[in-house]
Amino acid sequence: MSALIFKRRDLPEAGDLVVARVTKVFEYGAYATLEEFENLTAFIPWSEVSTRWIRNIRDVLREGQIVVGKVIRVDKKKRPPQIDISLKRVSDGERRFKMMRWKRDQRAQKIIELAAKKYGKSLEEARNEVWEKLRKRFADVLSILEQAVIQGPKILKEAGLSEEWSKIIHEEASRHIEVKHVKIRGIITAQSFSPDGANRIKKFLQELMAIELPNKHTNIKVYTIGAPRYVVEVTALDYKTAEKVLKTLLNKAEKLVKELGLENYSFTRVEVGRA
Repeated sequence: MSALIFKRRDLPEAGDLVVARVTKVFEYGAYATLEEFENLTAFIPWSEVSTRWIRNIRDVLREGQIVVGKVIRVDKKKRPPQIDISLKRVSDGERRFKMMRWKRDQRAQKIIELAAKKYGKSLEEARNEVWEKLRKRFADVLSILEQAVIQGPKILKEAGLSEEWSKIIHEEASRHIEVKHVKIRGIITAQSFSPDGANRIKKFLQELMAIELPNKHTNIKVYTIGAPRYVVEVTALDYKTAEKVLKTLLNKAEKLVKELGLENYSFTRVEVGRA
C-alpha cells in the first residue's frame, strides 16, 4: 500500500486512531512508523498486541504489516517524542473506518499531486494551498472533491481555495472520480384508438422526456418494450432527486393523458438500483 504524499507535521493525541507500518518485531513488542505523520515512530507493547493470549508475537505481527492502532501515550518531552499505541483497544468497526478513511485520503492526495504536476505547481505549494486548507475544514477531503465533480469548481473556492487551484483541482478530480448514479424504473401503459393515435402517443412520450431536470447528472429515458407498454428510467445522484423527478414526470403524464385523450393509462414500479 503506497504512503500518503502530504504527511502531518504535528503529533497525535491520546485516543487518536493511527495507521502504522510495522518495522521491527521483538519478543517484548514492536516498532512501527506512523504513516500519516512525518518521521514519527510508535511502540506497540507486547501486552497491547492482542486481546487473546499469544505464545509468539510474530504469530500476530510481521515487518511491513499495516495495522490500525489507538494512541495510549504521547511523551512530548522526549526527543523524538515517545508514542505508544495499542492494537487490542481498536474495535473492528474502528479499524474498518480508519482504513477506509486512510484509503480515501490516499486517493484525494493523489488527485492533488497529479493536478500540481500537470500545472507546474510544487508539492509544497499543493500541500499549503490545497491539502492543508481542505483538511482543516473537512475530515474527509475526498468528499469535497466528489462534491466538486458534481457541483463544479465553485464549491472548492467556497472552501478556501484560490480560483486557479479550484479550476485545476476540479479538472483533475473530474478525470479520476466516477460520479455514482442510482436508477428507478417503471412501466407506463397508454393507448390511443384515435385515427392519429400513433402521433398522440409519440407526442406523449416526447413531452415526458422534455420535462425540466434539476442538474446535468439527472436523466430521463423512455422507450418501448412493445406497445402499449413503455419503460421509464430516471437516473440521478441520489434516490431523493430521482423520486422527485419521477413524481414530476408522472404528474405530467396524467395531464397529457387527459389532453391527448389517451386510454388505459397506468404506471407500474419495476425496480430500484444502481445505474
